Amino acid sequence: MLRDKKVAMAKLVTGERKKDAPRVHFFPPDEILFGKSEAMLSVRLRARQVSNSDLPVLICGEAGTGKSTLAYWIHRESPRRDNSFVTISCAALPGSLLESELFGYSQGAFTGALVDKPGRVEQADGGTLLLEGVENLDPSLQAKLLQFLQDGTFMRLGDPFERRINARVICTAQASLDRQADEGKFRPDLLYRINVIEIKLPTLPARKEDVSELADHFLVQQNQKFGRNVPKLSQGLKRYLENREWRGNIRELENRITRYVILGAEDALQEGDSEPASGWNQRKWKNGPYAGMPLRKLTKEVIRGKERDLILQALRENRWNRRAAAKVLNISYRALIYKINEAGLATRKRSVRGMPPNTEEQTEASSR
Repeated sequence: MLRDKKVAMAKLVTGERKKDAPRVHFFPPDEILFGKSEAMLSVRLRARQVSNSDLPVLICGEAGTGKSTLAYWIHRESPRRDNSFVTISCAALPGSLLESELFGYSQGAFTGALVDKPGRVEQADGGTLLLEGVENLDPSLQAKLLQFLQDGTFMRLGDPFERRINARVICTAQASLDRQADEGKFRPDLLYRINVIEIKLPTLPARKEDVSELADHFLVQQNQKFGRNVPKLSQGLKRYLENREWRGNIRELENRITRYVILGAEDALQEGDSEPASGWNQRKWKNGPYAGMPLRKLTKEVIRGKERDLILQALRENRWNRRAAAKVLNISYRALIYKINEAGLATRKRSVRGMPPNTEEQTEASSR
């Protein structure tokens, strides 16, 4: 009885639990995952080529570009598709905990280790092991991972016996591993091992022609998930989405669509934006100062607004030194003064900061 209680307590401590019940998996079809942009054509070709091999793959890209989704696609299209696809985040756990989670431990290896526990490496035997954020691995773990990649052997914590398994390893990274290797933060020999095949994912703005179809896919997905029936996006909103910066890439787009589904209002898609990246705003077009405006004049207004934003950014980055800003913008000082006065930027700047009229001239004079 006491033994059973200890085993049950160990399972609670280590997080061991029953397998989750089957869940609906909203994995996108290939035409949505890869889209139709030129930026993704090479990605699709290379992913198809490597899926039938057992070579290690390194998938690089900014946060939210779909690295883990692509890794699962490669596994799903590989001969290992019927076996496990095991994921572990290298950034989510500190080094000591990550080592035990990755390689497992034996009974008595440390306080609270009351039973043997296989690690993620063993769970991936015959399948695929995905290491997310591999750039976050501690140096000691980098050495153990290198040994595993070289001969497929590893040791559990507290276990004197070597174990051997057969798993394919896919890694993802946001940071440049070449730079980290140059700085001594990442082992070059490990980099060569995991970087047999490299796939670089583009940002969402670099594949803007895919934004509309991705938005439609997420809309269907979230409607099903939350039991809603929110209507399709208007063409105006789709144009707006295509021209946003999307610093969070695909994940940010998905979150925006989820917000739209939950709140049921198109304004939710623009919540938090001071102005759409394209200068387009559907409400202004219908009811505001753009209503009934000819296309030529509307285009001129949009260009003027973008020009004003660029000038304002240059002024702020140069602490409102107009001569320095003119140099950055590659225009004459006289032309910049004219554009500043035309846009009312000088008045706004003084009113915001309480700056006297001659302060700018004094600052510029002292910088000459």
